[in-house]
Amino acid sequence: MNSVFGNRREAGRELAAHLNEYANRDDVTVLALPRGGVPVAYEVARALGARLDVLVVRKLGVPVQPELAMGAIASGDAFFLDERIVDYAGVDKHELERVIARERAELARRETLYRGNMPPLDVNGRVAIVVDDGMATGATMKAAAMSLRHAHPAKIVAALPVAPLDSEARIEDIVDEFVCVMRPHRYFGVGQFYIDFDQTSDDEVRELLDAARNDT
Repeated sequence: MNSVFGNRREAGRELAAHLNEYANRDDVTVLALPRGGVPVAYEVARALGARLDVLVVRKLGVPVQPELAMGAIASGDAFFLDERIVDYAGVDKHELERVIARERAELARRETLYRGNMPPLDVNGRVAIVVDDGMATGATMKAAAMSLRHAHPAKIVAALPVAPLDSEARIEDIVDEFVCVMRPHRYFGVGQFYIDFDQTSDDEVRELLDAARNDT
């Protein structure tokens, strides 16, 4: 196994190899966290012979340090807030409300853009494999899993190409299984482990979702 991935789709192929027990089953759905998780999840779904959908999640970034997540929101009104980071960053109530309002608007925009009039795939009683391109604080994965719980899946699997050493402990209270290709000791950010980590565009997300629908 390489210490870095060439790009997100290569990462997805490597991740799929760690999910072989879910291949060619009729009770598995792969859910991508857009945007960066979609190319990864596309390869996972294709390798497993599973259907692919998106689960839209928006990170709540600290106003003065947007890359640092103080929480996240997801489809279905799921909301997660890390009070420790909010206190540490000194974010007041009004700043927090502004961030939440902005991200809710963006979440709604992406829901419409990616799915249109198509309803989410039904995961009731199914294995839901939630895929992203990596994990930092775990806030987005937590919000995604909280959203999914309302849909009553049989099992929630968090699947990632790369995450910090303590990543499983951060989300073990909300997911049923954690699958990760790499958990390196020195971890400064997800992009550190990709040669090509260019931002995934909305157009690429829609193209991959359309291709996945045509494959099934």
